[in-house]
Amino acid sequence: MKILKLTEDTKKDIAQNLLKRSPNQYRQQEQAVATIIKEVRDKGDEAVFAFTRKFDHAEIGVHNIRVTEQEIQAAYKEIAPETVEVIRKAMANIERFHEKQKQRSWFDTEENGILLGQKVTPLARVGVYVPGGKAAYPSSVLMNVLPAKVAGVKRIVMTTPPMADGSVYAGTLVAAKEAGVTEIYKAGGAQAIAALAFGTESIPKVDKIVGPGNIYVALAKKAVYGNVSIDSVAGPSEILVLADETANKRFVAADLLSQAEHDELASAILITTSEELGNAVLEEIERMTETLSRKQIIEKSLKQYGYILIAKDVKEAVETANEIASEHLEIMMKDPYEVMTMIQNAGAIFIGDHSMEPLGDYFAGPNHILPTNGTAKFFSPLSVDDFMKKSSIISYSREALEAVHKDIETFAKAEGLSAHAASVAVRFETDTKEE
Repeated sequence: MKILKLTEDTKKDIAQNLLKRSPNQYRQQEQAVATIIKEVRDKGDEAVFAFTRKFDHAEIGVHNIRVTEQEIQAAYKEIAPETVEVIRKAMANIERFHEKQKQRSWFDTEENGILLGQKVTPLARVGVYVPGGKAAYPSSVLMNVLPAKVAGVKRIVMTTPPMADGSVYAGTLVAAKEAGVTEIYKAGGAQAIAALAFGTESIPKVDKIVGPGNIYVALAKKAVYGNVSIDSVAGPSEILVLADETANKRFVAADLLSQAEHDELASAILITTSEELGNAVLEEIERMTETLSRKQIIEKSLKQYGYILIAKDVKEAVETANEIASEHLEIMMKDPYEVMTMIQNAGAIFIGDHSMEPLGDYFAGPNHILPTNGTAKFFSPLSVDDFMKKSSIISYSREALEAVHKDIETFAKAEGLSAHAASVAVRFETDTKEE
């Protein structure tokens, strides 16, 4: 992990380095993903089964691609009861938070017969992708599924890669059952995304695909966008901590490590106005890393994308944080709420010493599906809005239209669209009769 003084050159170098992690940089894999998508689109189940055999070493066919109720009940026996109880507690918090996001249809009327409004409708079918293996996170199941349930989505289809024996990680099945997933299919990677986007004999086509995955999943989502909607093209996890001399060095170090352990491409950055704190945090990180189970991953992550940046003041620290636009932003400063008001770009903001990033990952309620790779400058966390669509409502009486029809005709003619103008004018021809 590097300790650097903040300069314009430093900021530029860090920005360029972090961008190397973006899915947009993986041109070589794009061709492989395009081939997989075409095969699935052309051959359906046959291609999905073949790719599952090739990549997951599992024999999946029509007879076992859909997870049965018996498999789900067996999964409950593998999961400790206290874990199921925690899942249920987390679900209650997540649902409570997302209920506040729900929008409803609205209509405004005027005395002259104008009615304008917006009709809000949930999506009919949503696909949720859940990674398998070491990246199987039941918390992500909850975060993807529950906003869809709150929105009113009727059919929630989940795909997840099977293990070699054809089974699915028990935690994933339990979380899916608790959250209310409609159906679960044993398919992973780009082939699962293609199946959800275009439909196969076994897996239904959906209207939107959400959920995290590896680079092949991310590129597949990007490739099918337009045929279906997607949540985002997510990159590796990242955390940025803003801290001053009042921060607890152990808290800061532990929180940086909590993200570095995700994978070798994860980013962990501390921006501090205290060089003394920066040095102390580095010592704590080196000491703590020795005892952690994912030591090798952490060391690679911190070597490539770990930074301790020394800022001359809070203003420079905040400006840099806004430029990086991190997925997770923690504020451990003298007046964290004042600093929070200065933050423009961040996926989720954690305020104070006892609001660490894992609190958001698992339990607090706000969604942990967040924009990465600087996209917090224009993207938001996954929300109920992602599972709803809006239709504009327009209704004019003859009286209301008569008052403005000349204006509309003038506008249409100015654009050279005479048929548009005629569509209005025909309603006021002298021989037009009201029904």
